[in-house]
Amino acid sequence: MSGTDSRGMRKRLLVVEDDPPTRCKLIAGLETAGFHVDAVATAPEAIAALERNASGEFNDDYALLVADLHTRNAEDGALARRMRELQPNVPVIVTTPADSVKSAIEALKSGVWDYITKPPEFEELELQARRAIRHAQLAAEVQRLRREAGKGTWPQLIGHSKVLKELSELIKRVAKSDVGVLVLGESGTGKEVVARAIHEQSSRSEGPFVAINCAALPDALLESELFGHVRGAFTDARRARRGLFLEATGGTLLLDEIGEMPIAMQPKLLRALQERVVRPVGSDEVIPFDTRVIATTNRDLVEAVSQKIFREDLYYRLNVVQIDMPALRTRGNDILELALTFVERFAERHRMPVRGLSAGAAERLLRHSWPGNVRELQNVIERGVALSRSELLQVDDLPLRLTSLDALQVTFMPEAPEDVITLAELEARYIAKIMAQFGGNKSQVARLLGVDRKTLLRKIKRDGTEPEDEPDASE
Repeated sequence: MSGTDSRGMRKRLLVVEDDPPTRCKLIAGLETAGFHVDAVATAPEAIAALERNASGEFNDDYALLVADLHTRNAEDGALARRMRELQPNVPVIVTTPADSVKSAIEALKSGVWDYITKPPEFEELELQARRAIRHAQLAAEVQRLRREAGKGTWPQLIGHSKVLKELSELIKRVAKSDVGVLVLGESGTGKEVVARAIHEQSSRSEGPFVAINCAALPDALLESELFGHVRGAFTDARRARRGLFLEATGGTLLLDEIGEMPIAMQPKLLRALQERVVRPVGSDEVIPFDTRVIATTNRDLVEAVSQKIFREDLYYRLNVVQIDMPALRTRGNDILELALTFVERFAERHRMPVRGLSAGAAERLLRHSWPGNVRELQNVIERGVALSRSELLQVDDLPLRLTSLDALQVTFMPEAPEDVITLAELEARYIAKIMAQFGGNKSQVARLLGVDRKTLLRKIKRDGTEPEDEPDASE
């Protein structure tokens, strides 16, 4: 039987259940849903199967483990822990009698995906199985891409301006510890990107990165999302759910738009952060969490505190280290480096032959004030690439707000004098970038830049912008 379905989802499961009727029902229900099921009755049999699987005896690995916590010959919680040791990347769903939910909650602390009560509702089991497998596959893909791409490759952090260098250095320093971080800045400056950069450079990089927009949910739902709930806690709580604090265990939780969090919710968040425990909605038990918390906002929280719409004690709890995101207009000539990066990305994504910027387009980009910051620049470049009819992005490919007479009246000037570079240096950087993109083909680069080949050679010799050890592809 094939190890995956038509959508690439792996289908081989291991069921551990010592009650024969329940085991038969689980097998029948899961196989009807399209899964291939191996089933055992005891903990030693389960561990033996996992050990054979880990040794590579089977051609395709288990995608999911469905186990009764109280199966024969298994100490309380020991089987779940052993499963995690043998198959650390395989999600586990535990089954438990309705009167043993406390044990299931203990299992959640050890890292199992979820639990369902007996007798299981097969629609719920199938849904949870598919969600767990898909989540694990996505997590594995993220890890693969991270290994291939390496760390520190975030487009919003590309550039050589002084403010960006200081930001990058601060990210590296704060990533070494688990202190709370508050990232402030205008919309579109890349606050979430910085949060991810901190996570990926930290000791928690192999753990999950979970984000929630605090402005998008009402009080009651936000509490349930963050802290979880037990079955029956409210009208639509048909099943228990772990909150995001627990989902992010071993990793990082991003509280985006923290400045918009309802005031009634803020004391509950403060208590969780102080005591490092969460209390699921409807439960009398508290569950410890091991999660780093990073918060972001474009709101002036000091002003919000003075207006009594944000708690001062929560502000200081979140703001152990503050990172202020620079607006794009203050980043000097990083604008062109970012623009060229986005050109390359979107040309590949949309299969367009665009490979750079014309001098006129570059000038318009430098003159614009970028109220939407990096997000606006990204949107402008993607639009330009989609509309472009040549290998270089032209002025006509840019939106009207960048090309009108009013736009040309905006003067580009970095706020910090040390970020200003000479026109010769700017030209040298741009020529070097285009040369690299075109593999050192001087004739083609000269044609695209609108100069003759001798002029280009003179500029390259003057600025030293020719790629090292790369022969001219035209020669």
